[in-house]
Amino acid sequence: MERDINIAGKVVVITGASSGLGENTARALAERGAKLVLGARRTDRLEALVRDITAAGGDAIAVKTDVAKRQDVDALVAAGRERFGRIDVLVNNAGIMPLAPMEKTMVDEWDRMIDVNIKGVLYGIAAVLPGMRDQQSGHIINIASVAGVKVFSPIGTVYSATKFAVRAISEGLRSEAPAGVRTTIISPGAIESELKQGSTDPETVQGVQAFYKANEISSDSVARAIVYAIQQPNDVDINEIVLRPTAQEF
Repeated sequence: MERDINIAGKVVVITGASSGLGENTARALAERGAKLVLGARRTDRLEALVRDITAAGGDAIAVKTDVAKRQDVDALVAAGRERFGRIDVLVNNAGIMPLAPMEKTMVDEWDRMIDVNIKGVLYGIAAVLPGMRDQQSGHIINIASVAGVKVFSPIGTVYSATKFAVRAISEGLRSEAPAGVRTTIISPGAIESELKQGSTDPETVQGVQAFYKANEISSDSVARAIVYAIQQPNDVDINEIVLRPTAQEF
């Protein structure tokens, strides 16, 4: 196990940990000695991940979590505190991306994006912030998107709106954060994950798949960015990281 002096022993909560960015981040942090509290809806995949981590000498627990339900997020954080005594880092990673032109008025999908991508982030912050304030240390990392830097029109306007919201929440949190609490927003481009499979509109699906096939890079790139942000000394706050595939224009 490759232990990192600024990561080893830290208790890290990760939402959306059952695949993609969340899973790779969990593995990368476990290798460096972090203690992990992993949340996602698919408990079979979460439990398999925990088995892998513990078999390699790490320490992790799995908690079934739908971030759109505040009680689930509260329970995830409470489980981490019960097991490890504190929470040092929250990685607000869970998100969905059902893309389609606005004229198709897929309102149910808009609602779900708002619930997961915005409310889920706020629920995570609300669950960890009081404890971080009391211990006068902590780190909240919110995963946004380049679609929160530039509007992903004509198929991703509502998705972009949710990620612009995450950027606003993150910047506001940075300025309001209690003493000792660090904040980071990470905005990836086309990264290999299940996010690209969220569209139900047949016309949009073809374009999204072609875009990702031409551009995507490994989700390890985001895991490395998260590791970099966490491993900085306590007086260094990496506020924002935007990363894209070299080939990606948008």
